[in-house]
Amino acid sequence: MALAQIEPVLGDPAGNVALHLSWARRALAAGADLLVFPELSLTGYLLQDLVSEVAIPLAAPGLIRPLLNMSRRIAMVVGLVEETPTHRYHNSAVFLEGGRIVHVHRKVYLPTYGMFDEGRYFAAGDRLEAFDTRLGRMGLLICEDFWHPSTALVLAQDGADYLLVISAGPTEGIERRGLVGRSTWRDLAKVTAQMQTLYVAYANRVGFEDGIHFGGGSCLFDPFGEALVEGGCLDEGLLVSDLDRSALRRARTLVPLLRDERLPVLAREVQRLLAVPVAGRTRRSA
Repeated sequence: MALAQIEPVLGDPAGNVALHLSWARRALAAGADLLVFPELSLTGYLLQDLVSEVAIPLAAPGLIRPLLNMSRRIAMVVGLVEETPTHRYHNSAVFLEGGRIVHVHRKVYLPTYGMFDEGRYFAAGDRLEAFDTRLGRMGLLICEDFWHPSTALVLAQDGADYLLVISAGPTEGIERRGLVGRSTWRDLAKVTAQMQTLYVAYANRVGFEDGIHFGGGSCLFDPFGEALVEGGCLDEGLLVSDLDRSALRRARTLVPLLRDERLPVLAREVQRLLAVPVAGRTRRSA
């Protein structure tokens, strides 16, 4: 697996396609069979009113045809603005393999705090599903999705062995251990890998847009929470690592958290919180 920590050009999908092809050739030369790009890697992040101009209808994916062709040689995760047939715009991640789009994940949690205003420009996704590939069963999340622990739990329980997280995470300041954003993302990836006993790959971008600095710090953790590769904070780069499937078996044998998760209990309590009636039980009064 390879992670491409790149700096896409804002509002230039065609130029970014060429950039992706260049990094794909580098990943192939390094022996990778899967290449993961950051969030909105084909368009840049701070799009605002450019969203409709750079959107790609996946039913007619002419612009990304070169990437589909390249996916016959190396599978790829690419971030883009998806336009649906009803003209909704989603911050989406697509898994390309064998010349086709295998899976689409639409960002579920759109941040609207601090510097973020995604809810103004994008429609929210409403699905969390693992999916099968020739390389194994995968789950996809986009940035803010990963800050909600339920998303990784759902995908792990749906059979994902590899959790791929793509991000356009900005730097937030400096502290003694380095960039705050990087340390937080690293901790989140490490703990999720351990608690869900799966591989977690986090691909973040670098560079500047409209005064915002994106932090890099891409990383890959095994099911024991051990770091396999970690990228720098500021520079473009390609991170490559072999993933040993036997690590999944060892981790899930030693720490059977996936086996022991009690989904019926969780489902019942979520129903209670939503005030949905549950057979044989009434909602407690205040």
